[in-house]
Amino acid sequence: MITDAAPKSFDDELPAKVDVVIVGAGVIGICTALHLAKQKLSVLVCDKGRVAGEQSSRNWGWIRQQGRDAGELPIMIESIDLWETLAGELNEDIGFTRQGIAFAASSDKELAAVESWLKVAEPHQLDTHMLDGKTAAQLLGLSESKVKGALVTPSDGRAEPFVAVPALARHLRHVGGLIKEDCAVRSLDIQAGRIQGVITEHGAVAADAVLCAAGAWSNVLLGNHDIDLPQLLVRGTVARTAPVKGGYDGAMALGNVGVRRRQDGGYTVASGLTEHFVGANSLRYFAKYVPAMRENAGNIAVRFGGDLFGRLFAQRHWSADEPTVFEKTRVLNPEPSTVVLNKIRKALEEHFPDIGAAPFEQTWAGMIDAMPDVVPVMDQVASCPGLFIATGFSAHGFGIGPGAGRVMGDLILGNNPGHDLNRFRYMRFYDGTQMQPGPGL
Repeated sequence: MITDAAPKSFDDELPAKVDVVIVGAGVIGICTALHLAKQKLSVLVCDKGRVAGEQSSRNWGWIRQQGRDAGELPIMIESIDLWETLAGELNEDIGFTRQGIAFAASSDKELAAVESWLKVAEPHQLDTHMLDGKTAAQLLGLSESKVKGALVTPSDGRAEPFVAVPALARHLRHVGGLIKEDCAVRSLDIQAGRIQGVITEHGAVAADAVLCAAGAWSNVLLGNHDIDLPQLLVRGTVARTAPVKGGYDGAMALGNVGVRRRQDGGYTVASGLTEHFVGANSLRYFAKYVPAMRENAGNIAVRFGGDLFGRLFAQRHWSADEPTVFEKTRVLNPEPSTVVLNKIRKALEEHFPDIGAAPFEQTWAGMIDAMPDVVPVMDQVASCPGLFIATGFSAHGFGIGPGAGRVMGDLILGNNPGHDLNRFRYMRFYDGTQMQPGPGL
């Protein structure tokens, strides 16, 4: 993972004007900028902290088509091919490889749940298929007594997030894009109802279009302009193990724990259990999140600790001539949950004894920006011409990053995005659309 303690690597001079400003140097912002720069647009990426400082370097490193929402899947199919292309373009090894992803099941109920996703995959002719218990155990290195079967997609892949996104950022600069770290966008510059640019802590930058790809901070930035984006944060806890001999070289999940082989020979391990810390937005958006909470009740723990007062009474509006919360917290760096780490260890020892025997060499956590229906917003804001949003990827953003970046780049250019984006409209939260959470796989 990357923190604000990391040295500043991207510090381009702030231009007076560009075609597009992107707020947020995570995988979505960097990939969108890369597509635009390749189309010869001038583009500036601003981040209050570090490139990939938050969830883009703290995720599991899965690049998966399997288990995707039906609306996301076509973009994800494009994205994994783009990952392969980009890995060839870069002069750096980002750990991209297609070693497959598997969702294993230890009960008939779990088996039926994973098998149900085949109807989503079928129209796209993916190589996804079911394995019986014996075959799954042999492929994945599991005990036959622990697994009933598995859903596998051999063409799925993995990469090292904390390596990949900065490498993409360096490639962006190589093709002409600008990146400035420690450059908080305090405010959007909106005049006569239209985007004119942004106002950063280092000065104003004029632009014809602005993309909010600010991840966990999108609700805060947009809310200052009364653009209400329903978004809640959940904490995900992750660890990496010491090197493990043998084992599956791809990524797999079983018993609410996921493991992914790393380049260093160990595994990135994590639980499906996330934690939400109650705040003002919890109350403000409660009704919109009820369907997702019902669907994922066993995977969300509600917490009241920490700075509850600050979350309940967070500042909602400010002027651009004063320091903001963005400068106060350059990089969200939450402590990993001891409770979740203990659950991960217990699940590893039960289901993956070889991995479970390996010590944790590092633990960390990240704040995931979750939407009411667990799929992102990828849209332009009709009430504010020139403003675009790509956020709320709900822990699914790393893998889909290059595809989402291409889509957003073409939206900004006024081109046909090539996919049906109705599922990802901003106004779905306010036009009476019923929230239908994506699959919990």
